[in-house]
Amino acid sequence: MLGYLGFVVHVETEDAPEGPTVQIFTEESEYLIGEHGERLDDIQYLVNRILLAKDKTAPRVRVDVAHYRAMREDELVQRVQELAEKVRVTGKPVRTQPMNSYNRRIVHNALVDDPDIETWSPSERSRVKRITLRMKRK
Repeated sequence: MLGYLGFVVHVETEDAPEGPTVQIFTEESEYLIGEHGERLDDIQYLVNRILLAKDKTAPRVRVDVAHYRAMREDELVQRVQELAEKVRVTGKPVRTQPMNSYNRRIVHNALVDDPDIETWSPSERSRVKRITLRMKRK
């Protein structure tokens, strides 16, 4: 697909606990990633729609460019750990920036075993929500 669009790419597949990952390497990675990874999300969406059209039982594939997603996830976990420390010190709840469901899942999983901090998301139907980090109630 990317070759038809004029990109010269090298593609590798990786098996991960969360499912298969297609890792794309190219000199023009910024064009595939887009601003804040939005184009990369679009590519991943298209790949999964094509796979599901061919095979209804196909696993969901994660698409990444030069480990961009992995680096962003590490940064997100680091920011959340800093916010959790702020909550520990002040005792006051802190809200994150609005996030999509994928990033919210990363945040919840990053703090699931924390003995002091709990995460909470509102149940509203919006696609982008904030998470509140607060002290666990005892």
